[in-house]
Amino acid sequence: MTGSRTKHHFAAFAPRSALQRMHGAERLGILDAVCIIRQMGNPTDLTIVFDTDCLMCSAWVRFVLRHESEPTARFVSAWSKEGLALADQHNLTAQDLDRTYLVVFGGQPLTKSDATFAIFKTLHAPWRWVKLLSILPRSFRDRFYDLMAKNRYRWFGQKDQCFLPPESQQARFVLGPPRSAVLPDHR
Repeated sequence: MTGSRTKHHFAAFAPRSALQRMHGAERLGILDAVCIIRQMGNPTDLTIVFDTDCLMCSAWVRFVLRHESEPTARFVSAWSKEGLALADQHNLTAQDLDRTYLVVFGGQPLTKSDATFAIFKTLHAPWRWVKLLSILPRSFRDRFYDLMAKNRYRWFGQKDQCFLPPESQQARFVLGPPRSAVLPDHR
């Protein structure tokens, strides 16, 4: 792929410096394209930062593992160093991670119902069709999400490090200390 087709193909995903070069007099060569792809990662990369102490959250991760269309998602404990660093990188605190999970999809940080619908996009049918509910107003979707998040321990339970990944999937997981090591219990 050369010329303007390549220029427009990468424009949506390229970092700012690459975008500036594309709009200048310089043409995008194959080596430039390879560098841009390496910098941006795969536009469908999915990282899920979740509460490993929450039984509901852990059940959700098991559900995703059973129904994902391709086994490419990474799962990161919200309370691990990497989970907290990802949150910080996207302007979220540990307290925010106690109220929502973070999904980074194609380099874009998503929370609450938007995060959930991004995950549904990566699942097999019929589960991927749930994303059609994203047409509902975000305020309504997020109110429902907030209700679930606020009551998740009471309704579903909590256990320090309740999530243990399947042995065959361990390379896709970053685990860390329990929530109590990061946040005081304020519920």
